[in-house]
Amino acid sequence: MAETYTLDAQPRAVTGKKVSQVRQQGLVPAVIYGSGRPSIHVQIPQRALQLTLLKAGGTHLIEINVDGKAQTVIAREVQRHVLRGDILHVDFLAIDVNKVIETEVPVHFFNESPAVATKLGVLVTGMNTIRIEALPGDLIFSIEVDVSVLERPGDTIHVRDLKLSDKLRIVGDLDEVIVRVAQTAAAESDAATDTELATAAEPEVISKGKQEEEDF
Repeated sequence: MAETYTLDAQPRAVTGKKVSQVRQQGLVPAVIYGSGRPSIHVQIPQRALQLTLLKAGGTHLIEINVDGKAQTVIAREVQRHVLRGDILHVDFLAIDVNKVIETEVPVHFFNESPAVATKLGVLVTGMNTIRIEALPGDLIFSIEVDVSVLERPGDTIHVRDLKLSDKLRIVGDLDEVIVRVAQTAAAESDAATDTELATAAEPEVISKGKQEEEDF
């Protein structure tokens, strides 16, 4: 089961352009919505929020305590300052732990492709996230993809090649490419040169002599 993190929040009365006053107090404005409930405007201490989001990402459950009442949520959208990276606002989706949800899970590549290690090719990634469907408690932090199976240029890992828990269902095209090895320009040049040398080394067939022998 996915780990659950906790946060303490306070109800927020300030909305609109005045939320800058909230940020000046070291708090981040946020909203909790969904699961058939009215939206709740809250404010959360900046530091605690940063640490929790760093660990929970957008897939782990977070319990937000507001006035003694706990809401189980996942972070749906995090707005940050373009230059400083400060968290400006967070949208939390309230969820029912007994109902299946859809979410994007990041792809994490590990190990090294033999084709890349020998400089025969380079990795070309096609997907950074994969949409899955699962109960909230079964969500995973990332999908691990082992690229050591990519031994030659042209080798490819598709969505259908993933081995995931039976508790997770992939949503989308199973034939979509996650990662592949593309041949380097140098390797292509070497292959072309080898082909030319092999062709040049082949013995010449003199058709005239062959024809005369057949006639005889």
